[in-house]
Amino acid sequence: MGKSFRADDLNQSLLFPPSLHDWLPDNHLSRFLADVVNALDLGAIYLSYEEKDGRGMSAYAPAMMVRVLLYGYATGVYSSRKIQAKSYDDVAFRFLSADEHPDHSTLAEFRKRHLHALAGLFTQALQLCAKAGLVKLGHVAIDGTKIKANASKHKAMSYGRMSETEQRLQQEVEALLKQAEQTDAAEDALYGKDKRGDELPEELSRRESRLKKIQQAKAELEKEAQQKAEQERGEAEAKLAARKEKEGKTGKKQRGREPQVPAPEQAQPDTRAQRNFTDPESRIMPDGANKGSFLQGYNAQAAVDATAQVIVAAEITQQANDSRQLIPMLEQVAANMGRKPDAVSADAGYWSEANATHETVTGIDLHIATGRMKHDQTEATASGPPPEQATPRQIMQHKLRTEAGHAVYKMRKAIVEPVFGQIKEQRGFRRFSLRGLEKVRAEWKLVCATANLLKLFRSGWTPKTA
Repeated sequence: MGKSFRADDLNQSLLFPPSLHDWLPDNHLSRFLADVVNALDLGAIYLSYEEKDGRGMSAYAPAMMVRVLLYGYATGVYSSRKIQAKSYDDVAFRFLSADEHPDHSTLAEFRKRHLHALAGLFTQALQLCAKAGLVKLGHVAIDGTKIKANASKHKAMSYGRMSETEQRLQQEVEALLKQAEQTDAAEDALYGKDKRGDELPEELSRRESRLKKIQQAKAELEKEAQQKAEQERGEAEAKLAARKEKEGKTGKKQRGREPQVPAPEQAQPDTRAQRNFTDPESRIMPDGANKGSFLQGYNAQAAVDATAQVIVAAEITQQANDSRQLIPMLEQVAANMGRKPDAVSADAGYWSEANATHETVTGIDLHIATGRMKHDQTEATASGPPPEQATPRQIMQHKLRTEAGHAVYKMRKAIVEPVFGQIKEQRGFRRFSLRGLEKVRAEWKLVCATANLLKLFRSGWTPKTA
């Protein structure tokens, strides 16, 4: 007797209609996200539909759209076209979409229209993690990672080259306009002045549009240079005032060169300063993953709690350097969680004496490297208090050499860097889908909200529906 096989009839009809709940195991991520969305407050999204007059086709249920988008971000599917395809051929997406199939333009428009509300899910997801006991704020590590913008770095131009190109294009436009005038005069003589002419030649139109973009980009760079000079003037004036105050108290002239106060009205951009024409708000930044190379992107910041690697604050900045990000990140942690963390660690990119002495860090056990340290570098353990009249840098260096301080700081990488690895490597988020600082900031919060929901799912926590 031959081997028997299971039935294999593609034309077999089902005697009863299938249930979507039979398609997936009970512990599947999609079921968890379906329950979580039921527990989230989507009132801001639903409220926007009440302004409609009710005419036209019925809209897709917002809860369904949120479920599908969250599952896409949780599984590394960010493209609206790919999500549309998954709604047909992926069981989990089909389950979450309730067997509906919104097209890619509908998905993209929903994400764009409700981007602010979707970003707000970060705070709600964080609160769920806190209720589940996954956030203790005993030790929070802060770090940043560079993520590509939705723009090519080859579409950028430096300020110096802009000036050269502007002059060349201006000359070409003037020459083409002169040529057009001569052509018009010749046609008037041939056909008469009443003849209506066509639009500008394509060649002239193209040059004029490029010239306009370059002039706009130059104006933005010049404005940034003036704003930077104004900020530097304020800082220099504060340093001068402190210097004079100290000289008045000691009666001795301070050593070193006096801070120079810049004049904002005379400030000019560096000739190497660049602006991208596809996403003007993105910046050229060093690519940390590839030494010596650069990317067109944004600096994505995250503050991560040590208990379960939950992200407790998330931000986007256009600045490649992290030194100005420490205080805003700490303020966001306090705003999100209602209190400051007990201890905070960050690498040398966040160090400055202004950060170490800022009122925001009062009550926080701060651990920031004051210089670059090699992975295998060890220092002699310090004992006793720091020397008298030690500078903030010396105090921090002493703290990191103590046994307790070294133990806290060495955990920094193990807390925050795996989170970036999970986002970029496991879920493949290496480029923003949206353009512009505000939209990118909202998308980063959506990415971080999804990361927190995955931590919540793996903890075994079960949501309670509202």
